[in-house]
Amino acid sequence: MRRISLTSLAILVAVLTLAPLAFAQAPAWQQGRPPDQATSPLAPIAAPPSPTPAKDIPVNKLKLPPGFSISVWADGILNARQMAWGSRGTLFVGSRTPGQVYAVVDRAGKREVKIIAKGLTQPSGLAFKDGALYVATIPTLLRYDNIEASLDNPPAPATVYEFPKLAHQVHHNWRFLLWGPDGKLYFNMGAPCNICMPPDTHANVARVNPDGTGFEYVAIGVRNATGGDFHPATKELYFVNHGRDWAGDDFPNDTLHHAPKKGLHFGFPYCHQGDTLDPDFGKGHTCSEFAPPLLKLGPHVAPIGARFYTGSLFPPQYSNLLFIAQKGSWNRTAKLGYRVMTVDVKAGQPRYEEFLTGCHEGDKVLCRPTHIEWMPDGSMLLSDDFHGAIYQISYKR
Repeated sequence: MRRISLTSLAILVAVLTLAPLAFAQAPAWQQGRPPDQATSPLAPIAAPPSPTPAKDIPVNKLKLPPGFSISVWADGILNARQMAWGSRGTLFVGSRTPGQVYAVVDRAGKREVKIIAKGLTQPSGLAFKDGALYVATIPTLLRYDNIEASLDNPPAPATVYEFPKLAHQVHHNWRFLLWGPDGKLYFNMGAPCNICMPPDTHANVARVNPDGTGFEYVAIGVRNATGGDFHPATKELYFVNHGRDWAGDDFPNDTLHHAPKKGLHFGFPYCHQGDTLDPDFGKGHTCSEFAPPLLKLGPHVAPIGARFYTGSLFPPQYSNLLFIAQKGSWNRTAKLGYRVMTVDVKAGQPRYEEFLTGCHEGDKVLCRPTHIEWMPDGSMLLSDDFHGAIYQISYKR
């Protein structure tokens, strides 16, 4: 399905070329805000300007199922986002706003945090393969070869792939990275807007070979996929997606999607949450034209990381469950999200349950879960971009 004509694309490029001027007075997150909400106090929630020391992080207020415990595994990691293990036991961590990539090294049970790259544009997504660290920035995919042998003097990165560029390209163009069972590297390319007709280059999930060749789209009509994983048994892709803003406290839901084959269209910008046409872009369409979400996750909950559990430490009922870290809402009067949820994606109605809660008290943010990684022993590492920390969630029988 071709979603935008060449004429429309030319108009869009012209508009986006002028976007920095248009957004000089209004930040990008206000795009699509209706006039009757011009004085709304709702806005993205800024994190503290520096990481919170471990002793000041209120992990005692976080709630987990019986038998589970949580502690601060590492702190001092400003705006911690996606994590990836190196082959020698180094944990690499990306960020957005600081433009830094970190390496966390365990020294006799104590974690040492090193900054191995700085001055990048939103290097949120990381992946590791064959001794090399892959870093998704705006607008390039970088590769740091033999990185664990030179953490104190990192090599200059090689450019593996140039992501499609737009003049106003920062909005929704930070990425997650994910190795597929086919050996290809998967990533998102978010819509460059809150609500718009995106060019074909954006609002999708795509993949390339490890050397940057062989680009192809995997899923289209995806507003802002921020994390995903392949099912351990079926090897099929599941990913989470953010719905549009400024359409109400309870609409639309953020969503979980299943892509058993490439080429499916998931509805953006025509249909929201699988069942509601957009009042502008949905004209002439029906939601039945598009692949529906597997599950509605809640309005504005901001799912980020999503990982299937493949370890043996947690009780058997957690095997192959999908864990979803929800950063939490800003475009909603009463906060929602700020938690980790589990989803059983077996055939039929998925089971959706709370795992970690307690990350906010009313309007006060106590933590902001972003990405998930698994420890070798099967425990969970959970990054928090609010406090700049990584938690370890373990289980004791």
